[in-house]
Amino acid sequence: MALPFNGPLARRIRLATLPRPPGVRGPSLRLWLGEGLRVVPPLRKPLAVRPAPQPHRVILFPGFAAHPFTMRRLRSAIEQAGHQVDDWGEGWNLGPSEDLLDRQIEQVQAIAATGGRKVLLVGWSLGGIIARELAHRAPQAVAGVITMGTPFSGDPHANNAWRTYHLITGHAVDAPPMETHFAAKPPVPTVALWSPRDGIVAPRCARGKPDQRDSAIALRCTHFGFSTDPRSIAVVLDLLDGTRSWN
Repeated sequence: MALPFNGPLARRIRLATLPRPPGVRGPSLRLWLGEGLRVVPPLRKPLAVRPAPQPHRVILFPGFAAHPFTMRRLRSAIEQAGHQVDDWGEGWNLGPSEDLLDRQIEQVQAIAATGGRKVLLVGWSLGGIIARELAHRAPQAVAGVITMGTPFSGDPHANNAWRTYHLITGHAVDAPPMETHFAAKPPVPTVALWSPRDGIVAPRCARGKPDQRDSAIALRCTHFGFSTDPRSIAVVLDLLDGTRSWN
């Protein structure tokens, strides 16, 4: 029988207390503290949602340690525009695994087959990593991917959540329990939304390099604001109805 200090919890604690790699930094303490003050920023005014000229089938992927409920404002706006929306169906996002990806591939392929058209994937933070990976593995069922504050580029420690990630998942951010493509651009149109005010993920990691996505759009919201801020929601709607270019 393993002693407590050699058990799974001890391993998670050891992972969570590892030092950050030299030269790698996340957002400033000021921005990080600002996230705590605005976990759910208020809507300044009702968002005007216009009908989409061509409704799509959309799947939403929540961020790490988040539930689909946290994306309810974004989902409501997308549905008001006339799109059909599904959440990823896994509840809380507690980290990726091969089994989870297999289930998600089955869901994406089933939804695409049922509707007779490819599906658009919208992922917030870690949810965007999962969405990009699904696009790599099942491009025939995916029309495009929109990531919001997703750290797909650069060092995976360049954020203020990696220690919590280690503690909850039991594996290191740079050693997931599955094969991943990380920064490689999926073979479908891909747009990265990022913000210089992000207090969790380093902006450069969410923006990515030109060869890692088709385009990048700068917003001025917090990390938690990507799925609630009217400006972020408006950009997602513009992308879905073709008002903004994906290139």
